[in-house]
Amino acid sequence: MTSPNSQETSRQQPLATALSARLSELYGGPCAVSGLHRLTGGASAETWALTATAQGRPAAELILRRDAPGAEDPARMALEADSLTEAARVGVPVPEVRDRNPGVRSVHDCALGPAYLLMTKVQGEALPRKLLRDEEFADIRPRLPYELGRVLARIHHRMEPDRIPGLTVADPLDQLRGMYHSAGGAVPVLELALRWLDARRPPAGRDSVVHGDFRNGNVIVGKGGIRAVLDWELVHRGDPMEDLGWLCVRAWRFGAQAPVGGFGPRSELFRGYEEESGTSPDPEAVRWWEVYGTLRWAVFCKIQAQRAQHREATDALELLAVGRRVAECEHDLLDLMGLTPTPVPEPPSASRADVFGSPSAAELLVPVRALLTELSAQAAPRTRHLGRIAANILDMVSRELSLGSSARVNHAAELHHLGFDDEEALALAIRHGSVAPHTDQAVADAMRSATATRLSVANPGHSRLGTGSGPLRR
Repeated sequence: MTSPNSQETSRQQPLATALSARLSELYGGPCAVSGLHRLTGGASAETWALTATAQGRPAAELILRRDAPGAEDPARMALEADSLTEAARVGVPVPEVRDRNPGVRSVHDCALGPAYLLMTKVQGEALPRKLLRDEEFADIRPRLPYELGRVLARIHHRMEPDRIPGLTVADPLDQLRGMYHSAGGAVPVLELALRWLDARRPPAGRDSVVHGDFRNGNVIVGKGGIRAVLDWELVHRGDPMEDLGWLCVRAWRFGAQAPVGGFGPRSELFRGYEEESGTSPDPEAVRWWEVYGTLRWAVFCKIQAQRAQHREATDALELLAVGRRVAECEHDLLDLMGLTPTPVPEPPSASRADVFGSPSAAELLVPVRALLTELSAQAAPRTRHLGRIAANILDMVSRELSLGSSARVNHAAELHHLGFDDEEALALAIRHGSVAPHTDQAVADAMRSATATRLSVANPGHSRLGTGSGPLRR
């Protein structure tokens, strides 16, 4: 099996050659490519950084975004490019598009793939944990909710949907329900969230361009404020409050308490939005979209885990890890819907009387994790990123091994007592309305218990942070 470093190196040279050929065409003369490396993240698309140098021109730092090989979608990438162009026209800060799907069937086109964007690199920081914790952003952090509100208002009130060819519109709940069903494996909490959303749907807002993934992690920030909005791959037309709700989903707070990306309060987000657009957001509608966004992220997590079977091992690692984050969403949805989650139990200590002897399987993983962490710390940035993910996966496996089979036995017994063969049967009963967790205490307790058990393995620290939201009621 090849290492992540060797896999990346094997792809770098043909990609650098293709980029040099394409840039030479664009510049009208020879252009050298240096410093090509893949950036961290990118579970759905690849992002590469490079420097282009041509005679008589200053060196240009560029970013290449392209779909993963085998998962190309030129129409979607074209939509992203058109959205960036329209955003720039109306003053939304975005990277400048230098090149896009050229449609030239030559060697560089084959190597770059049919779906790519080449953009200028915007200087600043996009890593959420740096933005939330580093001292250099201490002054700008409190201002970011207000600034984010102003940028969103420009997207919603200045960008014209009809100027973006192929911009789709769909009923958001129907679309989400379809995605959820296609992901397979009904989950009780997610079924309940769908029913909750159906019963409390707010009136539709104005028809707007919706970014679709506007959150901490998809904006570049400098000391002067927001410098660019990234990742327009989920752009569509719809209710603008969707973007505000998505920004406030707990997953995008990255361990911080404040609801707007971990930076600050909703009131500052709303103030910036109103001052830029003259329209005051409806807090109740935004909170509905926050529930929607939490469910949407859970569905995305399920889909990402499914996609792992079709990807290279290094990419599959990240997708599989994301799949276990459904437990976080279940916890947050229970809280938002007023079904207070059960505290997450601590894994029991390993038994020295285990039939397999000592050390236990969980104990065996401890030095393996330490070695993996040490080796990846000396590697390239992409491999360090994957090493951290692998270490987190080992932690999850260790916690699951520590729980042993007792958690499965106890949960099965609880479901059997309620008259269900398994958790999917309970989920389908909620879908069809034959049980109502808000009024059936035993069913609610079973859902809370299962969620707490899953979260104790996936991320036990998640519940200790608190949601910062509380239940949503009308």
